[in-house]
Amino acid sequence: MTRFFIARPIFASSIAILMVVVGLVSIFTLPISLFPPIVPPTVQVTAGYPGSSAEVVARVITTPLEQQINGVEGMIYISSNSTSNGASAITVTFEVGYDVDIAAVDIQNKVQTAIGQLPEVTQRSGVSINKAETDITCLLTLHDTTGNYDSAFLGNWAQINMVDALNRLPGAGQVTNFGLLEYSIRIWLDPDKMASIGVTPNDVVNAVKAQNVDVAAGQVGAPPMPESMAFTYQLTTLGQLKNAEDFNDIVVAVRDGGVVQIKDIGRVELGAESYASSTTYQNNPTALLGIFQRSGANAIQLSNQIQELIAEMEKKGRFPDGVKALITYDSTDFVKDSMSDLVVTLLEAIGLVVIVVFVFLQSWRTTIIPIIAIPVSLVATFAVLAAFGFSINTLTLLGLVLAVGLVVDDAIVVVENVERQLEAGLSRRDAAIAAMKEVTPPIVATTAVLLAVFVPTAFMPGIAGQLYNQFALTIAFSVAISAFNSLSLSPALSGVLLRHTSREDRAKPFRIFNDAFDSVSGGFSRFVGMLGRKLWWAVLIAFAVLILFTFNRFKETPTGFVPEEDQGWFFVFVALPSGSSLERTEEACASAADILLDTPGVQYVNTVSGYNFLDAYADSATGVVFAILDPFAERTVVDEQVPGIIQKSFKDLLAVDGATCIPINPPAIPGLGSTGGFQFEILDQLGQGSDALLAATLEFVEKAEAMPEIGKLLCDFKTDVPQVNLDIDRVEATRLGLEISDVFQTLQVHLGGYYVNNWNKFNQVYQVNLQAEGADRMTFEDILELRVANKQGDQIPLSQFVKLEQDAGPMNIAHYNLFESAQVIGGPAKGKSGGEAVIAMMKAADEVLAPNGWGYQWTGTVYQQEKVGSIAPMIFGLSLITIFLVLAALYESWAMPFVILLSVPLAVLGALIALDIRELPLDVYGQIGLLMLVGLAAKNAILIVEFAKTLREDGWGIVEAAMEAVRLRLRPILMTAFAFILGVVPLVVATGPGANARHSIGTTVFGGMIASTFLSLLVVPVIYIVVEFARERIFGVRGDDLPAGSKPPENPL
Repeated sequence: MTRFFIARPIFASSIAILMVVVGLVSIFTLPISLFPPIVPPTVQVTAGYPGSSAEVVARVITTPLEQQINGVEGMIYISSNSTSNGASAITVTFEVGYDVDIAAVDIQNKVQTAIGQLPEVTQRSGVSINKAETDITCLLTLHDTTGNYDSAFLGNWAQINMVDALNRLPGAGQVTNFGLLEYSIRIWLDPDKMASIGVTPNDVVNAVKAQNVDVAAGQVGAPPMPESMAFTYQLTTLGQLKNAEDFNDIVVAVRDGGVVQIKDIGRVELGAESYASSTTYQNNPTALLGIFQRSGANAIQLSNQIQELIAEMEKKGRFPDGVKALITYDSTDFVKDSMSDLVVTLLEAIGLVVIVVFVFLQSWRTTIIPIIAIPVSLVATFAVLAAFGFSINTLTLLGLVLAVGLVVDDAIVVVENVERQLEAGLSRRDAAIAAMKEVTPPIVATTAVLLAVFVPTAFMPGIAGQLYNQFALTIAFSVAISAFNSLSLSPALSGVLLRHTSREDRAKPFRIFNDAFDSVSGGFSRFVGMLGRKLWWAVLIAFAVLILFTFNRFKETPTGFVPEEDQGWFFVFVALPSGSSLERTEEACASAADILLDTPGVQYVNTVSGYNFLDAYADSATGVVFAILDPFAERTVVDEQVPGIIQKSFKDLLAVDGATCIPINPPAIPGLGSTGGFQFEILDQLGQGSDALLAATLEFVEKAEAMPEIGKLLCDFKTDVPQVNLDIDRVEATRLGLEISDVFQTLQVHLGGYYVNNWNKFNQVYQVNLQAEGADRMTFEDILELRVANKQGDQIPLSQFVKLEQDAGPMNIAHYNLFESAQVIGGPAKGKSGGEAVIAMMKAADEVLAPNGWGYQWTGTVYQQEKVGSIAPMIFGLSLITIFLVLAALYESWAMPFVILLSVPLAVLGALIALDIRELPLDVYGQIGLLMLVGLAAKNAILIVEFAKTLREDGWGIVEAAMEAVRLRLRPILMTAFAFILGVVPLVVATGPGANARHSIGTTVFGGMIASTFLSLLVVPVIYIVVEFARERIFGVRGDDLPAGSKPPENPL
């Protein structure tokens, strides 16, 4: 094949140009995201039972639904929250890559079987099933600059005028209106007036149901008719009421010949469905919209579409006077900055590689050929990425950065060998042909080895597979294209561009360099020969010691999943004493916001009061403050990076009176959990109850926090939320002529609120809700003064058959895999890795929880980390086996692959030492780097062993063959090694967004390649000598096995 391209350089160039053109076109079609779709898909099931306690919601809604949903195909775990505001939210998490549409349909079918077990009011309001999107793209605030509008108006205006438009954007998955006080017809009842007139809550419910309903009045003149009609008339009548004021006129009852209307027993207003939360921007009322990206969508395109929508609405004057829309947080800022930094890193790597190649080849004619291989291989790779459905993301760009040093390797080998043939006096074309005859086998072998390393990752399941294969396959694609170029374009260009330049004609610095290099290579070759003849035993002993040291370092190296990054924002979890009012929480959030706004590096602050961001449920005693930081370019000081700001804020926020404020970094992989660090679930598998679960959790937290590997832990599970138990004397109630159902309805309508039916306005559907006036439900005495009508029509106060008992209970009951659970959130102590913290947590759990029957499981990030940890060794083993078999097939030998693969532990040792020096854990990026080093170490060894094997077959002695292979291959080995090592230097010293990931993988391959290059040059030739001698002695070498004049196998032993 190479002869064909050498004879037709224009043909070879045309193919290369075509690959570049297709790659350039593909770049503009590829989606751009921070990560590939690696977050497990989730489906959320929500239902409500207004006014119910957390225990009741868990018992009558959550448990029946969970029991039906549990075990749905593709599920990995199920969690839920049942809150004391009557809400139930069940989240089902599926395997990475599972079709979320199929998952939603399966859950829908499961839920239908449980509907009949739910309360009637829950059935009427419905059970919602949504594909939950976890990757938030933007936070959009709608704030008033004039002071004319409150957050209720702003939130509803946004819901009516913006949410639907945002949902229609192609890349939008869902839009959440945080803190929305959604409009509702609120009928505020006066219990005293109702009792005096003799109207019951049931009377009001039935009246509203009967008089606020759309009716099909029919038609006049519709066929069939006894005689023809000229027209048909559609009948209309006022069914569903039009305005809030119309509800005042609803007739509830007739008493003493007169009608009783709602305005006689209460009042009506257009209020809010719930008053449980509020939002602010810079401590001013606001609407806060969270726009979540649809799985697989282009985040940058979605962000641009959101900005275009806002600009269009501003241009058309659709916003109320003084109302401004602002994107306070845009996740694509981090994506764009991270991608930009990676592109700069890529260019820096290319520049360093060009310098190395020029220093060794010493001519622009020879340098230009490997340099051309870089854009051809890298740009063409984008076409393959598009064909495989990949995106431009952190992993694929990291793969391309590391591929820079690889794609020039084969071209360097070709050019270097052609130059050597030119020095022998051959013409350019003959030199190219002769050179390709020598280097084609090692090029094929090294390419096969690299592909054998990376291709098995394509079969890895789950999040580990996505993390590994998009990176590894990107390199594999570029290496395969590079190999094709080295067999087509590089020899063709060499046959046209290269010309022999004698050493004397080169510049003096190059002559000095060449003479010094020749002296070093000759001396090194002789040193290898001496080791092979006399000190082979010392090399083997030293090698064995290094192997043992490598295994020891591997066991001692701390591990992690993915490093946490400065993503340009963090949040503060605000917690007040259990049962605190929303007003107190708003004050605490406002104080925290003021402190953060005075913190250098913080640009915007949004608050959501009355919402538990960690567990995603409404709670008047908790809130969250989102701190959005200045652009990365403006935060050049270390103290203005996220770790520094969080550390400072943690101290400053201690000044917030009456609240605990904990700043938390978001998860490293957006959407994988609610926080950075880890999430640990403690399960009540024996049904010991909430109080016992709390006691066990606190004991566990105390034990775990005492361990040096673990930092501060957070658990928001509480059972001390103030409650009042109503002890109803059912016998006495029956004696008084009361129906217990009437008692319950009185309580629900007056105190819990009662959803009657719907009302339409602004092209939206709103609820109609009944409840007692606030002044009539402020004290315990107000409860006892409520009256219930008995069968005789008498109004009986609750005080005659109800006793109140103050109690305490949980605000929220969480389930994990159907068991009541408490979640513990935390992270490693300073200077410790996530892997060390995980081991310590498990040790504490084994000591405290397991002996007492408590279950425990990881969720979120660590759950995925544990799965990766169990799969990674299998992938490494599979890659090594694949390489061994590929090499055995290529060399028709079991011994040569063994020699080549013995270089791998040396690379691993160098990587582990480098990580240790920089105090970095071996995380997923480091594991990917180790996988890459397997191929790179084998590649260097192949260049030596392949050449030594060829010389041996040509009649050289074993030691002489090894010495000559080292002497001739030292230059291309060092050239390619330095090209790769310097190519990853920008990763090692990276700064800015995404730097921690680059540090991890860059340090791993940098240290590994240095160790592999210099140690392998000593160890591999000696092992080759020993193994080849043993092979020939053990299996015997017949006279016809070697050409005439060959030296017999000398005994180096």
